[in-house]
Amino acid sequence: MKALVLEEKKKLSLRDFPIERDEILGARDVRIKLHTVGICGSDVHYYTHGGIGPFIVREPMILGHEASGTVIETGSAVTTLKVGDRVCMEPGIPDPDSRATRLGIYNVDPAVRFWATPPVHGVLRPTVVHPELFTFKLPDNVSFAEAAMVEPLAVGVHGATKAAVKPGDVGLVIGAGPIGLVTALSLLAAGCARVYVSDVDDAKLALAATLGAITPINVRSQDLAKTVLAGTDGWGADIVIECSGNPRGAAGVFEPLCPGGRVVFIGGQSDPIAYDVGAGMVREARVEHVFRYAHVFPRCIGMLSSGAIDVKPLITRTFGFDESVEAFEIAASAPAGQVKMQIVLPE
Repeated sequence: MKALVLEEKKKLSLRDFPIERDEILGARDVRIKLHTVGICGSDVHYYTHGGIGPFIVREPMILGHEASGTVIETGSAVTTLKVGDRVCMEPGIPDPDSRATRLGIYNVDPAVRFWATPPVHGVLRPTVVHPELFTFKLPDNVSFAEAAMVEPLAVGVHGATKAAVKPGDVGLVIGAGPIGLVTALSLLAAGCARVYVSDVDDAKLALAATLGAITPINVRSQDLAKTVLAGTDGWGADIVIECSGNPRGAAGVFEPLCPGGRVVFIGGQSDPIAYDVGAGMVREARVEHVFRYAHVFPRCIGMLSSGAIDVKPLITRTFGFDESVEAFEIAASAPAGQVKMQIVLPE
């Protein structure tokens, strides 16, 4: 089947790729025709760097893991889905017998197989076989484009859950990329009265300001901590969520945080970062970390369907499947104002 293949670092091709032999439909699996696939920062990082931490691309790999589509075949034991159902898919499949899975934290199962994470192929291709348990039926009022946003939204919802949001909290999200903006939306949906969002891209910050009770801060021209403190009568934000992956942003998480506040790290760091233990201690800050998500896809779909969260403004550019290589080249250039780019496969 034709697929977008990362041949090696900085080399992509759209070509026939012999993966059908590995796509055997099990009794509890479904076969899905892909419709929309989002371009994630991790996909771009594999393209530009050839790896992320210990996950190194050592042989050709299909990219893509934020996806929606239609069920075209079901296994003999599938009971909750049928041919024709519109679905989105959680891309990580854990070992059902692992200790992490049995504890309910399947996202940190060391054996999890995650799309487009070496050596597991992604889904920028016509079809995929996936377990019923990690495939979710869409309401009629949730589009394929919105459904392909469920995967990044799940990160934000998981982060907001880790932050233990209380009604009326003030939040700060560092980074206005796709994950930062879905995290800001998740904080508002969870009950934050106001959310500050910081970045250096004025276009992304302008978009953030249209999404609700969000105050944008351009850290090139504004001091982040001073701005948040001034807006909270000197108290600080109840919640700080680091989504930028920038070492400077991560190092300063305690400065705008109120006493007793919560910090959540979402943005990945390539190298160890500075961490001011003393600043965290005097605030008695609680610090959490996020690795992907667990048990949140149905919540995300429900919030999209109800209108509690609207991700449509974050989808800033769409490409056809035959434009996939160009789409990645553009995404890798990090154009100003672009948040989420998606690829639509042929009908």
